[in-house]
Amino acid sequence: MKASRIAAAGALAASAVIALSVPAFAHVTVQPEGTAAKGGYAIVDFRVPNERDNASTTKLEVSFPSDHPLTSALPVPVDGWDVKVTKTELDKPIESHGEKITEAVSRITWTAKGDGIEPGFLQKFPVSIGQLPEDADELVFKAIQTYSNKEVVRWIEVPQEGQEEPDSPAPVLPLADAADGHSHGASDASSGSGDEAEDSGEKADEASAQTTASEDSGDGTDTTARVLGVVGIVVGGTGVAYGVLAGRRRSDA
Repeated sequence: MKASRIAAAGALAASAVIALSVPAFAHVTVQPEGTAAKGGYAIVDFRVPNERDNASTTKLEVSFPSDHPLTSALPVPVDGWDVKVTKTELDKPIESHGEKITEAVSRITWTAKGDGIEPGFLQKFPVSIGQLPEDADELVFKAIQTYSNKEVVRWIEVPQEGQEEPDSPAPVLPLADAADGHSHGASDASSGSGDEAEDSGEKADEASAQTTASEDSGDGTDTTARVLGVVGIVVGGTGVAYGVLAGRRRSDA
């Protein structure tokens, strides 16, 4: 999938400020919009709560995994925030879509233009990312949250399976197995092949035409029935009038 498709998909993602209501949002997390499938592309939301009562969150830095570098990361613009994408040269180039890639995204930084995330609220920062690795079950993103009072919280502790969640866990993105045995995840479902799309369009047009023809046929039948009904009434009325006149003539004779 080309980066332009990812950008188009990313443009459809919504960013929002949400009022906090449960303690489950007590730390920075990352969640996919839909499915993040191995070998494919996905739109993910970095969700940032404000845990302080007397300060706003004014900056977020997210470090991307270096063990599974991502060559594409397209942030969706968020009102009230500046965004900067930092790339780093790879020690060993990788291939993606037949092209040799020599650099990958290492960090994305969001900086508030105004008040930022105020106390009691959560902000989503959507990013379209890929190509997701095929040889990993999850990706770890380490995040640094800065408040307006200069306090810095580092969400960088990697959770370990079978152990309690650390005090400052890093955001972890689970990766789903690729669907139907291919490695492009749910993203391909929206693209499809040109022939399939054309066939679907032709079938839809044919069904629409049949429906229209059926409706037109029904209208024509109704019209014919109305005409015949009117003719019948006229003929019946004429017969009655003729009978009355004939009766009067016999009486006069």
